Amino acid sequence: MGKLDGKVALITGAGRGQGRSHALTLAREGADIIAVDVPGSVESVEYELSGSDDLAETVKGVEELDRRIIAVEGDARSQEALDGAVAAGLSEFGQIDILVANHGVLSIENFWEMSEERWTQMIDINLSGMWRAAKAVAPHMIERGRGAICMTASINAIETGPGYTHYNVSKAGVVMLMKNVALELGGYGIRCNAICPGAANTKIVDWQGLYDNLIFPGAGHSDLWDATRNWTALKDRRLLDPQTLSNGVLFLVSDDAKDITGVALPIDAGHLILPGYNHTPG
Repeated sequence: MGKLDGKVALITGAGRGQGRSHALTLAREGADIIAVDVPGSVESVEYELSGSDDLAETVKGVEELDRRIIAVEGDARSQEALDGAVAAGLSEFGQIDILVANHGVLSIENFWEMSEERWTQMIDINLSGMWRAAKAVAPHMIERGRGAICMTASINAIETGPGYTHYNVSKAGVVMLMKNVALELGGYGIRCNAICPGAANTKIVDWQGLYDNLIFPGAGHSDLWDATRNWTALKDRRLLDPQTLSNGVLFLVSDDAKDITGVALPIDAGHLILPGYNHTPG
């Protein structure tokens, strides 16, 4: 018996990284999956985003677990696309019990040098896209009188970071969005929580501009891996395995957390309890 037997989960950003890990984890626990992602690029994001092949790989992985899955190509910047993903899921499965709103992008630039396009795209994807996803599933969940939503925020929703103003603001907004969704939907029997991941070993931290800004110009992934030993309080941790984040998602959307709503759960190997530092001492 799985924790999610008979459940259907819609997961955004499911093409790779955390999203794929969430899809496989929930499928192992018995859920059927609606996997949503958008192939292509975003003008203000330097690294390569997931493609159709990545989404197909997620489909293959879920099917190998003997669970049903449909893949929907849709952009979180479009309410029509997310409404369409919900409609496709309901047509295929007849119900949606879980939403894991996981999509997101990252870029790095000082706020005073940033274009309005870069700022707007970050907020539109990372924050407004979460609102659109919750909005898309809410009527169905309200009608059924039950449901569980988990949003991906970040430790950057809680702490500051130079060059991340737009990202941090978007993720802090996700936490407040989650709390208000939990408040407004609680009376319908619907829970909403968030995970706040630390640095995970996914593509979002695997690109040259991030190495240059976070470590030193010309650094590579191995230098980032070495540096991350200073980012956690727990022994022998570096970049987090996406599976540990998926374990948190599974807990929050399962009946193990049936009395938990409105909570932002850090999963960061103790990063947030570390003492800070002044990156520009004067």
